Amino acid sequence: MDEKKAKVESVDEYISQFPAEIQEILQKLRKVIKEAAPDAVEKISYQMPTFALSGNLVHYAAFKNHIGFYPAPSGIEAFKEELSGYKGAKGSVQFPLNQELPYELISRIVQFRAAENKEKAAAKKKSNKK
Repeated sequence: MDEKKAKVESVDEYISQFPAEIQEILQKLRKVIKEAAPDAVEKISYQMPTFALSGNLVHYAAFKNHIGFYPAPSGIEAFKEELSGYKGAKGSVQFPLNQELPYELISRIVQFRAAENKEKAAAKKKSNKK
């Protein structure tokens, strides 16, 4: 992504700035995340498409050679075996553009993160009632 580009205001605007083949990948990824966490809300955060559900759920972004997926450190840790074939860091993973994205795995990671966020929100609500 070119750093000089103006700030994007919406996910549609973010996706529209990429070539058609990248837009297709981003739209499919967006759909997979929506289906895995239907209650999540889309927004732009850190200049990336983000899904939020009781806090940030996952972020994703397109780069020259990969799609960056950011399910927080807990999302990476819980699926580290299955993600071991990809480059990544503590809270991120890079899916190369020359390979099909592992949409089924992404769906499971999003479901895991949604359950985790809901659990944290419930625990916080419970502790606030004390």
